[in-house]
Amino acid sequence: MYIFNSRNVEYKDKVRAVAVDEKVKLRLILPRSMSCSGAFLCVHKENEQEVKYSMFWAGMCGDDNEYWELHFSADSEGLYWYHFQLETPWGRSFVRNVGHGIGDFAPDGADFQQTVYKKDFKTPDWLKGGLIYQIFPDRFYNSGQKKTGYRKSRVLRKWGDEPYWREEQMNGIWNNDYFGGDLKGIEQKLPYLSDLGVTCIYLNPIFEANSNHRYDTADYEKIDPLLGTQADLESLCKTAKEKYGIRIILDGVFSHTGCDSKYFNLYSNYDSVGAYNSPDSPYFSWYKFLDYPDEYHSWWGIKLLPEIVEEDESYRNYICGENGILKKWLRCGIDGWRLDVADELPDIFLDELRKAVKEENEDAIIIGEVWEDATTKFAYNERRRYLLGDQLDSVMNYPFANAVLNFVRYKNADSFFDSVMSIVENYPPQVTHCLMNHIGTHDTERAITRLAGESCEGYGRHWQHEHNILSDDDYSKGVLMLKIASLLQYTLPGVPSLYYGDEVGLQGMKDPFNRTCMEWDNQNTQLLKWYKRLGEIRKGSHVFSDGEFIPVYCSHKTVAYVRCDEKYEALIAVNLDDETVKIPVDGVWKNCYSFFDACVKDSTVTLDSMQYALFLRER
Repeated sequence: MYIFNSRNVEYKDKVRAVAVDEKVKLRLILPRSMSCSGAFLCVHKENEQEVKYSMFWAGMCGDDNEYWELHFSADSEGLYWYHFQLETPWGRSFVRNVGHGIGDFAPDGADFQQTVYKKDFKTPDWLKGGLIYQIFPDRFYNSGQKKTGYRKSRVLRKWGDEPYWREEQMNGIWNNDYFGGDLKGIEQKLPYLSDLGVTCIYLNPIFEANSNHRYDTADYEKIDPLLGTQADLESLCKTAKEKYGIRIILDGVFSHTGCDSKYFNLYSNYDSVGAYNSPDSPYFSWYKFLDYPDEYHSWWGIKLLPEIVEEDESYRNYICGENGILKKWLRCGIDGWRLDVADELPDIFLDELRKAVKEENEDAIIIGEVWEDATTKFAYNERRRYLLGDQLDSVMNYPFANAVLNFVRYKNADSFFDSVMSIVENYPPQVTHCLMNHIGTHDTERAITRLAGESCEGYGRHWQHEHNILSDDDYSKGVLMLKIASLLQYTLPGVPSLYYGDEVGLQGMKDPFNRTCMEWDNQNTQLLKWYKRLGEIRKGSHVFSDGEFIPVYCSHKTVAYVRCDEKYEALIAVNLDDETVKIPVDGVWKNCYSFFDACVKDSTVTLDSMQYALFLRER
């Protein structure tokens, strides 16, 4: 029994963010021997003065403890920080956060966080309970459609060959090798994606650019010619949505452009007056020059990526205006945007972006790339307000990704639950249920490699190339580890995001080794069958759409948790210990349905080493 626990409904009836004016009940359980004569909630909104609220005595808790309670609500959105003050015959005491949501007497403890969001904050329902599939367009599937209109300097490679990674291979032009994946190819593979249970495709950048990753946008108004045409995108969106119930979201790269673009035009390859060409360019104010024209702000100091001044009115109008880029592509049939480096986009830009997107399609999703807890993120020298109702619907859930991968690899159950509960506690529930829960992307090692391979941190491409392929033994271990990681990924709050090829066992270190061609002829059928089964389970079990998350067992290397809504309850358990573990569960699980080999007997789930279980019951 604790004095306070912000992650337990016995102490805090809403373990999540709350809306403006929504009441949250807070309760302390104090020893009767303390002779507490007064308890207070001390709370302050970020950057504002502290306010004290009196708590009331609410009766006994057994023979030796007593309850002190109050209901708190906030009249405006923001971050609120709180602790408790107690008056006793021995003086004043303070109850603060000592970690894991636990409140105790600690003079150097932290304040608890309560996120408060706008009353009318809504996120799209269509993504909840679904499955995102991320595609690096050049490497997924080549339709065979003839490619025209691209620069002849581009190097077209044979499908399946290793991407160039040595400087001498690139002939001075980085990321200039292409394998011919295209939009028509994605459309041809929609039946395959549907069989996986995919409901949303996230495409890495598809606009005209001069590198294979296309994060150096050259023209926001055109599809890159190697990928196809605007008509191809419209056809993909229409077929995916109408025939398979799959929606398309695009990657919006708005913090920088390419230097080789119609906007900057460093090499004069475009028939336009770019900012580099003349101060009279219509795009000149988009960039910040230090010493015109050769010294300018660039993204992370990479001169190929001149940084945009997003506060510039003409740029904001170009992207967010009535006839701007956001609405242009929404009108072509896409259903949302994933925002590259969202933490580098200022509030004024994100506010206008949300307004523009929701004006065009209220049901479109906006997902930001934020690597940390998005409620406490600092950027532009201030606390960001991504998830308070005026900006993002969701974020890429790196905290969950790290929690899952680190647990499966390093087997620390406490750390796993702490990471998951921190996000559940801090995020608005409508955000939590549409979080982009990946365990691998184009920016990270392949999931199976991170789980079973050597860490590549601090090593360059030569080392990564030498360690890029797992040994047969490590690969076999990695398959089992990936199955367990994906089970967690598919059953935690939010929406699993599958990076193309993970489902068939693709492995690889970081860029470019994690961006190899999709393997269509030599797939790991065991993994593919597993991922199809997970997709079926999610599709048939609505509890994973917006069910509550409740930890029920945590011991060293073993976890169990419940997802529940009004009608159904799912129990997930994973044992990574070397020994068999017996997990006590409620007797209501006696006649539940088991998806895998485990069963419930005598109110106990018995799991062998590296075994997992998933049960479902009607409440």
